[in-house]
Amino acid sequence: MIFMIRKKGLAVLMIVLVVTFVAVGVFTRSKVIEQEAVITSADGDWGLSFQQEGAVPIANASAQYLAKYDAYYAEETDEKVIYLTFDAGYENGYTAKILDVLKKHDVKAAFFLVGNYIATSPELVKRMVAEGHVVGNHTFTHPNMNEIAAESEFKSELTGLEKAYKEVTGQNLKKYYRPPQGKYNEDNLAMARKLGYKTIFWSLAYVDWYESDQPTREEAMEKLLPRIHPGAIVLLHSTSKTNAEILDELITKWKDMGYRFESIESLE
Repeated sequence: MIFMIRKKGLAVLMIVLVVTFVAVGVFTRSKVIEQEAVITSADGDWGLSFQQEGAVPIANASAQYLAKYDAYYAEETDEKVIYLTFDAGYENGYTAKILDVLKKHDVKAAFFLVGNYIATSPELVKRMVAEGHVVGNHTFTHPNMNEIAAESEFKSELTGLEKAYKEVTGQNLKKYYRPPQGKYNEDNLAMARKLGYKTIFWSLAYVDWYESDQPTREEAMEKLLPRIHPGAIVLLHSTSKTNAEILDELITKWKDMGYRFESIESLE
């Protein structure tokens, strides 16, 4: 009988030890993820890990870390709000349709443009501005900014785009910056902030930029609907034929899910 009690006591002790070990492991892993976010945030390519549908993904830099540099990848909120953004290195014949859909739904988006786009499509740029959209800085020549160490060269990429924009619109460019291809480092974030810019990454995107290999409607919806989340900064490419075709339906479905759209100018 005494042996049986001792045996049960040992079993209970073993269970407690196992549970403690697992709990410590989970806690330790969460700290590792947090530490890795800080380490990789110093120099790398922007990346996301979707742990749960409908929730903010884990990025390779935390919101707290980015806040030091006036940088964002999502808004920390429980409200169902979406910040819709488009990147465009060139005009591919779909932006007018995208603008039509945005106007229909009264959605104000942000278009991150490069110098080539402004030079070749000035009327579309003017229309973006006239219809209340933000034009953001995607650099003048779309280089790998992670390889730029000189502050003068970094500044030149941003001010070159500012100058091109003002020549076309007569207005000063609003200071929102998106690193080409999401390539960045800590020095770049600091330099952008010094120039008065907010750096805008993203918390939802999908592979939509290959002109000869566009996703189907079904493939796009499978990525864009389940992964939407409160405070999402969505990145789409306006060069995408698929995006132009699905945008009306996509915005409608997001609205049906209870989401509203805000301009990145209200992002805090």
